[in-house]
Amino acid sequence: MARVFRGKFVDALQQAFAQGQLAFYGELKLLASPKAFSAFLRPLFRRKWVVHCKPPFDGPEYVLHYLGAYTHRVAISNHRLVGLQDDQVTFRWRDSAHGNQQRLMTLAVEEFLRRFLLHVLPPGFVRIRHFGFLAPRRRTVLLPLCFQFLGRPADLPPAPDQQPADEEGVLLTLPPPSLWSCPRCGGPMIILERLTAAEMYLRSPPLSLTRLS
Repeated sequence: MARVFRGKFVDALQQAFAQGQLAFYGELKLLASPKAFSAFLRPLFRRKWVVHCKPPFDGPEYVLHYLGAYTHRVAISNHRLVGLQDDQVTFRWRDSAHGNQQRLMTLAVEEFLRRFLLHVLPPGFVRIRHFGFLAPRRRTVLLPLCFQFLGRPADLPPAPDQQPADEEGVLLTLPPPSLWSCPRCGGPMIILERLTAAEMYLRSPPLSLTRLS
Protein backbone atom coordinates (compact mmCIF):
# COMPACT_ATOMS: atom_id res chain seq x y z
CA MET A 1 0.00 0.00 0.00
CA ALA A 2 2.87 2.36 0.76
CA ARG A 3 4.28 1.81 -2.74
CA VAL A 4 0.93 2.49 -4.39
CA PHE A 5 0.43 5.65 -2.35
CA ARG A 6 3.97 6.81 -3.15
CA GLY A 7 3.43 6.32 -6.87
CA LYS A 8 0.07 8.08 -6.96
CA PHE A 9 1.31 10.96 -4.79
CA VAL A 10 4.39 11.62 -6.91
CA ASP A 11 2.35 11.27 -10.10
CA ALA A 12 -0.12 13.86 -8.79
CA LEU A 13 2.80 16.22 -8.11
CA GLN A 14 4.07 15.76 -11.65
CA GLN A 15 0.64 16.48 -13.12
CA ALA A 16 0.18 19.54 -10.93
CA PHE A 17 3.57 20.87 -12.01
CA ALA A 18 2.81 20.27 -15.69
CA GLN A 19 -0.50 22.12 -15.35
CA GLY A 20 1.12 25.08 -13.58
CA GLN A 21 -0.72 24.51 -10.30
CA LEU A 22 2.41 24.66 -8.15
CA ALA A 23 4.09 27.90 -7.09
CA PHE A 24 7.53 28.15 -5.53
CA TYR A 25 8.77 30.95 -3.30
CA GLY A 26 11.92 31.82 -1.42
CA GLU A 27 14.51 29.06 -1.36
CA LEU A 28 12.22 26.82 -3.46
CA LYS A 29 12.28 29.07 -6.54
CA LEU A 30 14.89 26.82 -8.13
CA LEU A 31 12.29 24.05 -8.35
CA ALA A 32 10.34 26.08 -10.91
CA SER A 33 12.67 24.65 -13.55
CA PRO A 34 11.39 21.34 -15.02
CA LYS A 35 14.84 19.73 -14.73
CA ALA A 36 15.25 20.79 -11.11
CA PHE A 37 11.77 19.61 -10.24
CA SER A 38 12.38 16.21 -11.86
CA ALA A 39 15.66 15.89 -9.94
CA PHE A 40 13.77 16.73 -6.75
CA LEU A 41 11.19 13.98 -7.33
CA ARG A 42 13.69 11.29 -8.35
CA PRO A 43 15.00 10.49 -4.81
CA LEU A 44 11.44 10.07 -3.54
CA PHE A 45 11.20 6.69 -5.24
CA ARG A 46 14.33 5.44 -3.47
CA ARG A 47 12.89 5.98 0.00
CA LYS A 48 10.50 3.69 1.78
CA TRP A 49 7.33 5.59 2.62
CA VAL A 50 5.44 4.98 5.84
CA VAL A 51 1.69 5.13 5.30
CA HIS A 52 -0.61 5.23 8.33
CA CYS A 53 -4.32 4.80 7.72
CA LYS A 54 -7.13 5.10 10.19
CA PRO A 55 -10.82 6.03 10.04
CA PRO A 56 -11.53 9.78 9.81
CA PHE A 57 -12.93 11.79 12.67
CA ASP A 58 -16.67 11.70 13.22
CA GLY A 59 -16.99 15.44 12.77
CA PRO A 60 -16.01 18.78 14.31
CA GLU A 61 -17.86 17.99 17.55
CA TYR A 62 -15.70 14.92 18.08
CA VAL A 63 -12.53 16.91 17.37
CA LEU A 64 -13.48 19.56 19.92
CA HIS A 65 -14.34 16.89 22.47
CA TYR A 66 -11.02 15.14 21.88
CA LEU A 67 -8.87 18.27 22.06
CA GLY A 68 -10.87 19.76 24.94
CA ALA A 69 -9.97 16.77 27.10
CA TYR A 70 -6.32 17.84 26.83
CA THR A 71 -6.61 21.64 26.80
CA HIS A 72 -9.34 22.36 29.35
CA ARG A 73 -9.50 19.43 31.72
CA VAL A 74 -8.34 19.56 35.33
CA ALA A 75 -6.23 17.06 37.25
CA ILE A 76 -9.29 15.05 38.30
CA SER A 77 -12.95 15.40 37.35
CA ASN A 78 -15.79 15.57 39.85
CA HIS A 79 -17.36 12.25 38.87
CA ARG A 80 -14.22 10.42 40.02
CA LEU A 81 -14.54 11.75 43.56
CA VAL A 82 -16.31 9.18 45.71
CA GLY A 83 -16.29 10.60 49.21
CA LEU A 84 -14.64 12.65 51.95
CA GLN A 85 -14.69 11.26 55.46
CA ASP A 86 -12.40 11.74 58.46
CA ASP A 87 -9.98 13.84 56.41
CA GLN A 88 -9.67 11.02 53.87
CA VAL A 89 -10.45 11.46 50.18
CA THR A 90 -11.62 8.46 48.16
CA PHE A 91 -11.60 8.59 44.37
CA ARG A 92 -11.68 6.28 41.36
CA TRP A 93 -8.66 5.54 39.22
CA ARG A 94 -8.02 3.38 36.17
CA ASP A 95 -5.58 0.52 36.50
CA SER A 96 -4.06 0.35 33.01
CA ALA A 97 -1.78 -2.53 34.03
CA HIS A 98 -4.80 -4.79 34.62
CA GLY A 99 -7.15 -4.15 31.73
CA ASN A 100 -8.14 -0.57 32.68
CA GLN A 101 -10.15 -1.76 35.65
CA GLN A 102 -11.80 0.88 37.82
CA ARG A 103 -10.38 0.87 41.35
CA LEU A 104 -10.71 3.01 44.47
CA MET A 105 -7.93 4.82 46.29
CA THR A 106 -8.09 6.62 49.62
CA LEU A 107 -5.60 9.32 50.54
CA ALA A 108 -5.22 11.84 53.30
CA VAL A 109 -6.43 15.32 52.42
CA GLU A 110 -2.91 16.73 52.52
CA GLU A 111 -1.57 14.05 50.17
CA PHE A 112 -4.53 14.43 47.82
CA LEU A 113 -3.96 18.20 47.61
CA ARG A 114 -0.24 17.70 47.08
CA ARG A 115 -0.87 15.42 44.13
CA PHE A 116 -3.52 17.75 42.75
CA LEU A 117 -1.19 20.78 42.88
CA LEU A 118 1.44 18.89 40.90
CA HIS A 119 -0.80 19.54 37.87
CA VAL A 120 -0.90 23.31 38.42
CA LEU A 121 1.40 25.10 35.98
CA PRO A 122 4.10 27.37 37.42
CA PRO A 123 3.84 31.13 36.79
CA GLY A 124 4.75 32.03 33.22
CA PHE A 125 3.84 28.65 31.74
CA VAL A 126 0.88 28.19 29.41
CA ARG A 127 -1.05 25.03 28.63
CA ILE A 128 -1.45 25.71 24.92
CA ARG A 129 1.63 26.76 22.98
CA HIS A 130 1.69 27.76 19.33
CA PHE A 131 4.32 26.61 16.86
CA GLY A 132 4.95 27.19 13.19
CA PHE A 133 3.41 30.31 11.68
CA LEU A 134 1.50 30.99 14.93
CA ALA A 135 4.63 31.03 17.10
CA PRO A 136 4.84 34.40 18.91
CA ARG A 137 8.34 35.17 17.60
CA ARG A 138 7.49 34.59 13.93
CA ARG A 139 3.76 35.29 13.82
CA THR A 140 4.08 38.90 12.68
CA VAL A 141 6.21 37.82 9.70
CA LEU A 142 4.69 34.49 8.66
CA LEU A 143 1.01 35.17 9.28
CA PRO A 144 0.81 37.97 6.66
CA LEU A 145 2.43 35.59 4.18
CA CYS A 146 -0.28 33.04 4.89
CA PHE A 147 -2.92 35.69 4.19
CA GLN A 148 -1.18 36.52 0.93
CA PHE A 149 -1.09 32.89 -0.22
CA LEU A 150 -4.78 32.58 0.64
CA GLY A 151 -5.61 35.41 -1.72
CA ARG A 152 -6.04 38.24 0.79
CA PRO A 153 -3.37 40.77 -0.21
CA ALA A 154 -5.60 43.63 1.01
CA ASP A 155 -4.72 42.77 4.60
CA LEU A 156 -0.99 43.00 3.91
CA PRO A 157 1.43 45.85 3.30
CA PRO A 158 2.38 46.18 -0.36
CA ALA A 159 5.58 44.60 -1.56
CA PRO A 160 8.64 46.88 -1.86
CA ASP A 161 8.26 47.08 -5.65
CA GLN A 162 4.53 47.82 -5.32
CA GLN A 163 4.70 50.22 -2.38
CA PRO A 164 3.05 53.55 -3.26
CA ALA A 165 5.28 56.57 -3.82
CA ASP A 166 4.75 60.29 -4.14
CA GLU A 167 5.25 62.37 -7.26
CA GLU A 168 9.02 62.49 -6.72
CA GLY A 169 9.30 58.72 -6.38
CA VAL A 170 9.81 58.64 -2.62
CA LEU A 171 8.20 55.59 -1.05
CA LEU A 172 5.39 56.36 1.34
CA THR A 173 5.33 54.79 4.80
CA LEU A 174 2.04 53.07 5.50
CA PRO A 175 0.71 52.20 8.95
CA PRO A 176 0.98 48.52 9.84
CA PRO A 177 -2.19 46.62 8.92
CA SER A 178 -4.36 44.90 11.45
CA LEU A 179 -4.14 41.09 11.48
CA TRP A 180 -7.60 40.82 13.04
CA SER A 181 -10.31 41.03 10.41
CA CYS A 182 -14.07 40.82 10.60
CA PRO A 183 -15.27 37.37 9.49
CA ARG A 184 -18.27 38.89 7.69
CA CYS A 185 -17.06 41.98 5.82
CA GLY A 186 -13.31 41.32 5.90
CA GLY A 187 -12.55 44.79 7.27
CA PRO A 188 -9.94 45.28 10.00
CA MET A 189 -11.15 45.36 13.58
CA ILE A 190 -10.37 48.57 15.46
CA ILE A 191 -9.61 48.74 19.19
CA LEU A 192 -11.97 51.26 20.71
CA GLU A 193 -11.06 50.93 24.36
CA ARG A 194 -8.74 48.97 26.67
CA LEU A 195 -9.99 47.97 30.09
CA THR A 196 -7.96 47.12 33.13
CA ALA A 197 -8.80 44.16 35.33
CA ALA A 198 -10.50 46.44 37.86
CA GLU A 199 -12.63 48.11 35.16
CA MET A 200 -13.72 44.75 33.75
CA TYR A 201 -14.71 43.64 37.24
CA LEU A 202 -16.83 46.75 37.78
CA ARG A 203 -18.56 46.37 34.40
CA SER A 204 -19.21 42.65 34.72
CA PRO A 205 -22.67 41.47 35.86
CA PRO A 206 -23.05 40.85 39.59
CA LEU A 207 -22.20 37.40 40.84
CA SER A 208 -25.04 35.28 42.19
CA LEU A 209 -24.46 34.68 45.87
CA THR A 210 -25.74 31.55 47.48
CA ARG A 211 -26.17 31.50 51.25
CA LEU A 212 -24.69 28.39 52.75
CA SER A 213 -26.72 26.94 55.59
